Amino acid sequence: MTLTLSELTSLNPLDGRYARHTAGLREWLSEYGLIRHRVLVEVSWFQFLAAHPQITELPALTGAQSAALDAILDEFSEADAHRVKALEATTNHDVKAVEYFVKERLAQIDGLAAHTEFVHFACTSEDINNLAYGMMLKRGLEAEVLPVMAEVITAITAEAERYAAKPMLSRTHGQVASPTTMGKEMANVAARLLRQYQQIQEVAILGKINGAVGNFNAHASAYPDADWPALGQAFVEGLGLNWNPYTTQIEPHDYVAEIFQAIGRFNTILLDFDRDIWAYISIGYFRQRKVEGETGSSTMPHKVNPIDFENSEGNLGMANAVLHHMAEKLPVSRWQRDLTDSTVLRNIGVGLAYSLVAYRSSLKGIGKLELAPERLAADLDDSWEVLAEPIQTIMRKLGVEEPYEKLKALTRGESMSRERIADVISALALPEDVNRQILAMTPASYIGDAERLTRQLVAEVTAAGLQ
Repeated sequence: MTLTLSELTSLNPLDGRYARHTAGLREWLSEYGLIRHRVLVEVSWFQFLAAHPQITELPALTGAQSAALDAILDEFSEADAHRVKALEATTNHDVKAVEYFVKERLAQIDGLAAHTEFVHFACTSEDINNLAYGMMLKRGLEAEVLPVMAEVITAITAEAERYAAKPMLSRTHGQVASPTTMGKEMANVAARLLRQYQQIQEVAILGKINGAVGNFNAHASAYPDADWPALGQAFVEGLGLNWNPYTTQIEPHDYVAEIFQAIGRFNTILLDFDRDIWAYISIGYFRQRKVEGETGSSTMPHKVNPIDFENSEGNLGMANAVLHHMAEKLPVSRWQRDLTDSTVLRNIGVGLAYSLVAYRSSLKGIGKLELAPERLAADLDDSWEVLAEPIQTIMRKLGVEEPYEKLKALTRGESMSRERIADVISALALPEDVNRQILAMTPASYIGDAERLTRQLVAEVTAAGLQ
């Protein structure tokens, strides 16, 4: 039995179970998107050559011809993509099929039938492919991925602002440690994510159109007096990409590796956040708002599981497996070109799509969180031993001999109460004003500059202009 392909029968959950989260990427990063962008490059190159006075054999386009060429791009449809695939069935070459498709369309435009051989002029397939993939990646990032990344940063920053002054017991090595605030811990994550987000935006997306081995060999043989490096740069930059003058047959994909490594770091930071929030839920620092009709367990009716953060964690792992492989593989090509990058590049949408699923799961989980302040307060009140740090630090300031060692002997491994701390202070024979200063401290008040640092981060995110 052969099943009809649908969201239900898809082998890949990105086009099945998670299709609603990833559908926006299809326009840019699907097979259709690749074919459409290849057609865009081929038509744009023809238009570019027609506008160059040294290419005398290709007359300047009339207004009607230009409009007809633009219509090929503006009206490109799924039916057009299927026509390209039908041609590919004969050519067994995907880019050649695109060339033939464009020639078919040009032959139908008055006055251009005699000039169709300027389609794909002096180009190797990779001149078309690298520009198509560059535009696909640029548009996919800008339209779908970066906005959701910004949503994640904004959502976590909002949590940071909400809980900026809410004291919380820290845990280093899983043991009680100096207090912080829940907001400051959120701010730490938002700051890390913002840095990677900005690095992604700063990567220059590169392109080339310099022929079979990167030297304009064919171009120069036909038009030796043309400044082909300058023309190539003008064409690539006209597509919204950055010019790479030094390539073999392929643009070496270093920028793709840079982008994917930065996205991978963003994902790793978010995975760390997912696990921390999962743990805070498990110890009762957060409750999760119940969703009507939702079931937490098939046998335990009471459960409200942190499934959104677990889903995010799993999909971030899938995303990074793909992104890291591509970042390591794509810059490597034997001599002037091998074909291994071609099959790998077809998966650029996979790593980004798994990332999107994860981002939206985290956002959904964040939206369900409710802080349990009474639980945070109880933990703080049970952990007066964390004040051993400020006490020994004040003693150092006063020149007391071996303050750390004295406090260690009195507190290490011990659970302390307010009364026990008072007894410890009395035994240290410190000046009365210092005693008063220390006795005024509580675990909940011992948060240092956590609140100020949190609000500083909120201001930085606001200044970054995330939408």
